Amino acid sequence: MANEPTRILGLDPGLRRTGWGVVSAEGSRLSWVAHGVVTPDDKAPFAARLLHLMQEVGRLCADFSCDEAAIEEVFVNANPASTLKLGQARGAVILGPAGRGLTVAEYAPNLIKKAVVGAGHADKGQVAFMVRRLLPAAGEVSADAADALAVAITHAQLRRMAQLSSPRPWGGEPRSGGGGASSPSGEGCGAPSVSPRDRAEPPPPRSAAGRRRA
Repeated sequence: MANEPTRILGLDPGLRRTGWGVVSAEGSRLSWVAHGVVTPDDKAPFAARLLHLMQEVGRLCADFSCDEAAIEEVFVNANPASTLKLGQARGAVILGPAGRGLTVAEYAPNLIKKAVVGAGHADKGQVAFMVRRLLPAAGEVSADAADALAVAITHAQLRRMAQLSSPRPWGGEPRSGGGGASSPSGEGCGAPSVSPRDRAEPPPPRSAAGRRRA
């Protein structure tokens, strides 16, 4: 159905801490569902840590009945080894939802900041502040989870714009349903209106620390 709620899993990848956040989008309305952080064992072998990331993110998709996923793109820093490890962790995180049959959209950090804050060079504190404003039911959110929720908000916003701008096959009015774009473009987008909704949620994953709606 055109106005059926869509659950979006936002992901902020990292080898030590991968933030995640789930939101429900219904038209222009956006509500918080859950958020948290996946933390692999630092003492485990590198391959085991990557496997843990993939499995835990996959469980999140199943436990919260996610329909789509979105992830932040990797930025290149001065340390090539760190960039490589982050890229490998990001690949493992992507495989979680991909293995469950979900599409995974990718967004540049500056686009996420502009979509949520309105400025492409906003700092983490500004992003977290706006996430709390847009999703008040989430309460206090860690930096990693706030970034992940910002990714989910960005995806919800841009997929909504794509739906509104797509004409009907026969040339009628813009339709209100449809899938999200995997490679969005454009700036100056306002965040969707937010209306938290009470709904029963499944129990949180066993190994991914997080918070969900009571």
